[in-house]
Amino acid sequence: MLNSQLKSDIDKLWDDFWSGGITNPLSVIEQISFLMFARLLDIRETREEKKIARTGGEFRRIFSDKPIADEIRRKQLADLVKTEQDLRWSNFKNLNGPDMVRVVRDGVFPHFQNAAIDGTKFGEYMKDAQLLIQKATLLVGAVLTIDKLPLTAGDTKGDLYEYMLRKLTTAGIAGQFRTPRHIITKMVEMLDPKPHEVCGDPTCGTAGFLVVMMHYLMKKYTSPEMVYKDEFGELVYPGDKLTPEERAHIQTNMFYGFDFDVTMLRIAAMNMLLHNIDAPNIHYMDTLSNRFPEKFKAQSEDFFDVIMANPPFKGSLDYEDVHQSLLKKVKTKKTELLFVTLILKMLKPGGRAAVIVPDGVLFGSSKAHLALRQLLVDNNQLEAVISLPSGVFKPYAGVSTGIIVFKKGGRTDDVFFYDVQADGFSMDDKRDPQPSIDDLPDMLERWRNRDPKKDTDRTQKHFCVSADQIRENKNDLSINKYKETVYQEEQYEPPREILDQMMVLEKEIITDMEELKGMLK
Repeated sequence: MLNSQLKSDIDKLWDDFWSGGITNPLSVIEQISFLMFARLLDIRETREEKKIARTGGEFRRIFSDKPIADEIRRKQLADLVKTEQDLRWSNFKNLNGPDMVRVVRDGVFPHFQNAAIDGTKFGEYMKDAQLLIQKATLLVGAVLTIDKLPLTAGDTKGDLYEYMLRKLTTAGIAGQFRTPRHIITKMVEMLDPKPHEVCGDPTCGTAGFLVVMMHYLMKKYTSPEMVYKDEFGELVYPGDKLTPEERAHIQTNMFYGFDFDVTMLRIAAMNMLLHNIDAPNIHYMDTLSNRFPEKFKAQSEDFFDVIMANPPFKGSLDYEDVHQSLLKKVKTKKTELLFVTLILKMLKPGGRAAVIVPDGVLFGSSKAHLALRQLLVDNNQLEAVISLPSGVFKPYAGVSTGIIVFKKGGRTDDVFFYDVQADGFSMDDKRDPQPSIDDLPDMLERWRNRDPKKDTDRTQKHFCVSADQIRENKNDLSINKYKETVYQEEQYEPPREILDQMMVLEKEIITDMEELKGMLK
């Protein structure tokens, strides 16, 4: 969560952009994203330099000690830039306004583009980057503000982006809002990814799910005595229990993310790069479209061991472009149904998924809703339905949602239900921490120790329901369909006695008023 000072800094930066003539909110976010990207690359380079200084060896530099490759730009910047090292944030941030504009516009941004040509992964997300900031004072102010932001603290990058996203009048039209970190963490803990598995998110946004999965693995496979604090005060889990093969797999082939929002992809790429994923498999792609199986044939079917996602479930959909294999399963224009169908297709047999869906998916009565739930219950192993409180996504949305957990293939015998009534935060727009009322730890514990033979009390927050009973109810997965409410009998006085008491009280009031009236004479 952002403190008031950080919010104030972002608000001022936003106003500065508008005053500087950049009034398109999306352009503002993009320009800030570019500058954040430049700083994060410098932070990563600095970390690697300090690491190598301690341990020895070499690493692949983002900024080499060689001059700029492009001869024309090299001549243009000859008075300011001697090598690519001069294009680093820590160097150009100290320049005066006009010189900073020249270096960033003619050196830093083209460096990103050249890197894309040279084949480095991060360049893919920056190849179209252009500096729209023409006023030197605006660029200096933006650099000074971003230089103060704690970009290495937890998921501050995502929080910053989320806060900026609130300023978009179009925010949420496509259902694009970040999933709270504590919700992601519990979903990851439920699925328990292994270091040899392949994990994906078909609508990755800022890559929150992928980053948390990697954090989970590094923490799980680190000996307690190997945990240390880095130069920024952050706990580091080196993953000493991982084999060299597992470590290489995590670095290169474990995590895949797809999204059709370029700005989101840039944030996602930054997130992964900062967490030492040298070649993040983050790609620009609408995974519902025909182009997905054409461009990513392997990843589009029977590929992933684990998928976690919070797919968008509002906005427009190019129905004609949706891949026919999905429409054959569930014929609909509703993205929330299509994405669950897609995830089933992308999973390996036995692969598992945790997906956030709007409540309508659980009880909707359309043919498409019924077809999807039948697909989950009859042809796959639906394991859990976790009902979330409606305030989880505030202040960005008040929609009621749930988490469905399932495996591809197999059969459904029993489904674990849990009614999360509190997630450790207030249910208003402020979302203040309230750790004393948090059902999520209990939910995780109950999930890990679930027993269909014992979890039969439907007056509790958690219970299991047999697949046969679910089928009898048209595969309705709403928790209220099966939860039993215990009513406590209340005793009230007879209405006549209550009326008599009211009349006595009325007479007393009139008497008191008459006394007051007499005192006024």
